[in-house]
Amino acid sequence: MIAKTPKDSLTTLTDIVLPGETNPLNNLFGGELLARMDRAASIAARRHSRRVCVTASVNHVAFNKAVPLGSVVTVEAKVSRAFKSSMEIYLDVWIEDRESGVKTKANEAIYTFVAVDETGNPVEVPELVPETEEEKTRFDAALRRKQLSLVLAGKLNPHDATELKALFN
Repeated sequence: MIAKTPKDSLTTLTDIVLPGETNPLNNLFGGELLARMDRAASIAARRHSRRVCVTASVNHVAFNKAVPLGSVVTVEAKVSRAFKSSMEIYLDVWIEDRESGVKTKANEAIYTFVAVDETGNPVEVPELVPETEEEKTRFDAALRRKQLSLVLAGKLNPHDATELKALFN
């Protein structure tokens, strides 16, 4: 399998926030944003693996800034680390000022997807080679997040979580 870079999976979805997608404060419903992020992450995972991919978990979501009615919202997703059959997808959400066009980061999220075959069984995915400093930082942090998740689920002995132990030594 040929290794890939995060830019190979880059997915950008841009849309406008319409009245039927807002809460009583005229901001985008969180669930609407989650759905947009899930679609973008799914496409990024498929671009990396060239397989059908399913959402395994939503590891982190930060709703840092409201997304107002009428905003142009852009979701950028790309694979931050590939494991055996799973991929961590890091998402950045931007809103664009209607008058100036300036983009501001509003939210971010981390999803995990698993590549599967036609019968739904996990399949191996290509290695990921980060290029930029930000990609390298996200790549390294992904292993810590995965180990923490496995420890909390009881699937990894805390003594075997090498990346987590390194944080405390």
